[in-house]
Amino acid sequence: MDMFKGFQKSLTCFLCSSLGGQITPFASRTFQYTKEQLGQAEDKTQLPPDYIDLEKRVDALKAVHQKMLAVTSQYANEPYDYPPNIKETFQDLGRTVSEKVNLLSTATSPAEAQAALTAPPTAKPQPKTFAHALARASLAGSQTLHQQHTSAGEDPLATALEKYALAQERVGEARLAQDAQIQSRFLAGWNTTLNTNISFATRARKNVEKARLTLDAVKARVKGTTWKIAGVGGAPRADVHDDHELSNEAQEEIEKAEDDFVTQTEEAVGVMKNVLDTPEPLRNLAELIAAQMEYHKKAYEILSELAPVIDGLQVEQEASRAADFSLH
Repeated sequence: MDMFKGFQKSLTCFLCSSLGGQITPFASRTFQYTKEQLGQAEDKTQLPPDYIDLEKRVDALKAVHQKMLAVTSQYANEPYDYPPNIKETFQDLGRTVSEKVNLLSTATSPAEAQAALTAPPTAKPQPKTFAHALARASLAGSQTLHQQHTSAGEDPLATALEKYALAQERVGEARLAQDAQIQSRFLAGWNTTLNTNISFATRARKNVEKARLTLDAVKARVKGTTWKIAGVGGAPRADVHDDHELSNEAQEEIEKAEDDFVTQTEEAVGVMKNVLDTPEPLRNLAELIAAQMEYHKKAYEILSELAPVIDGLQVEQEASRAADFSLH
């Protein structure tokens, strides 16, 4: 019992802390909210079912955006598919595979070839994507085979690895182009919807809740709702004294609070409908799919060009090997 008396006293001090002991709107709403949380509010204004349905739909839209962005935000992180076990040096990342191949084409000795592979960088470090890592590893493997090749002609596998390296670099560049498109055409749009449009709806809903709490607080006050302490071990309860009709002043105060509640509710309904009806999220999703399609199309075209070349090298090597066997 003493605990509840102390709690009631604290609330009273808080509510009457403004000038002249008048209850501020914020304090009044806080008092009403506390009563509701403790189950002491006699009446609570109910929101229309259609409004509650809109709230649920907006909450679902918000959850979808948060879930999708948690995954797709990786498109803004360049090395999202970069193997964590790879140990590449600054020199490895210094030049593009294309640049190294051009330098290697003019090398006339193993020393010059090694110098070409470790040439100082001419721009920023090369991208850390899986395709670029494949390209660098393939080119390094190609040169290792070339340096140890003592027979006449080219080493078929070394040649194939170099061509594969060049192709994978192009695939990696296509992936980076995809990521840039997704960042600008999908991530930007969905972040705007989440952080702006849905946030506007959240703010409007908060205004509705404030208006409702104010309305119910006014009703409780003008109708004479007070807090009283129950028997020992009991909880505080709200008693309503409605022995006489409300005064004109009190009725006007309730009507004013009701008008504000209706206005805020109508505004929130409009904002939520606008958020739910906008085609922007679907348009952004279409852009995401288009960027992915373009990337996979380019990757397919690049590898489709490469595949018959590698097949041709394989056929030549098998034919050469068969010829060698026939001679023996």
